[in-house]
Amino acid sequence: MIDKLEEVERKFERLTADLSNPDIISDTAKLQKVSKERAGLEKLVETFRTYRKVVDDLKEVEAWLGSSDPDEKAYAREALPGLKEQREDLEQKLKILLLPKDPNDEKDVILEIRAGAGGDEAGLFAEEVMQMYLRYADRKGWKSEIIDMSPGSVGGVKDVSIMLSGEGVYSHMKYESGVHRVQRVPATEAQGRIHTSTITVSVMPEAEDVDIKLNPADIEMQVMRSTGSGGQSVNTTDSAVRLIHKPSGIVVKCQQEKSQTKNRAMAERMLRAKLYEIEQERIRNERDSMRRGQVGTGDRSEKIRTYNFPQDRLTDHRIGLTVHNLPAIMSGGVEDVITACRTHYQAEALKQQMGGGPGASA
Repeated sequence: MIDKLEEVERKFERLTADLSNPDIISDTAKLQKVSKERAGLEKLVETFRTYRKVVDDLKEVEAWLGSSDPDEKAYAREALPGLKEQREDLEQKLKILLLPKDPNDEKDVILEIRAGAGGDEAGLFAEEVMQMYLRYADRKGWKSEIIDMSPGSVGGVKDVSIMLSGEGVYSHMKYESGVHRVQRVPATEAQGRIHTSTITVSVMPEAEDVDIKLNPADIEMQVMRSTGSGGQSVNTTDSAVRLIHKPSGIVVKCQQEKSQTKNRAMAERMLRAKLYEIEQERIRNERDSMRRGQVGTGDRSEKIRTYNFPQDRLTDHRIGLTVHNLPAIMSGGVEDVITACRTHYQAEALKQQMGGGPGASA
């Protein structure tokens, strides 16, 4: 591991020197590429340099144990446990930082939430989860934009698509995909019986033009009048856009903007993200590195997480995590759950890497 880290440090130093190279400074594209590559290595190199200093300090303190000076011996005995703990912590951080990077981690995402099994209650919960993620995004300083939303018959939402933009959005959100199950007594339940319903959450990294090229001949565009809230233009102009991708059968729609041109541009972003996710899924399946299908059918048995309101409990079934205080979580305080999922899958990737198994991006 040390040899690899020293190699990374040398590369970091070369990139730092390149930032002073007049030929690179004068070329904006090259300068951005070098700056981005250097920034990607900075945390790893800083951690390695801290680790190396701790190791050197540890060697020096260990030598003091054999000193004839009682004060040096006493200091060494006191300092050793802390230095050893620092070394172990830094070793773990370095192993995680050396894991293969997921190329999508820095991308923005399109978040889709759909009501699944459970009727009206599923739609009500879908809206609550939507608000949970919007509040979480606000806490992270991300920009959120509702692209399209279909309301439920008694409130809530049937489905909603949201664009989340900011630093490292996909790296935080990628483990939220799957079926979320809720257990609680609906407001309309006179007998006080606990009702179970589900929603599906899908998190797709936004694809850029270089990732997915759209052939205009493959796309059929339909226009319609917007429905729901949206200002004076609603129901007066054909601004809403539906795109049908004929080769895949994928349908996307956007009606949030008053401009048909803007709605089409947003719909194309959604379509690229969906096609990109399909391609990524195909690659994952070929490598047998991830399970097939992101969210399943919405059946109650296909769950990744349960929100049990009577017991004030959230359980993530993939990692065996149980936490309480659902009101705080639903108010956007889901950071601890998301961090626990990221930590778990990083540990799994480390096991594979240390065991010589197939690599996994974390």
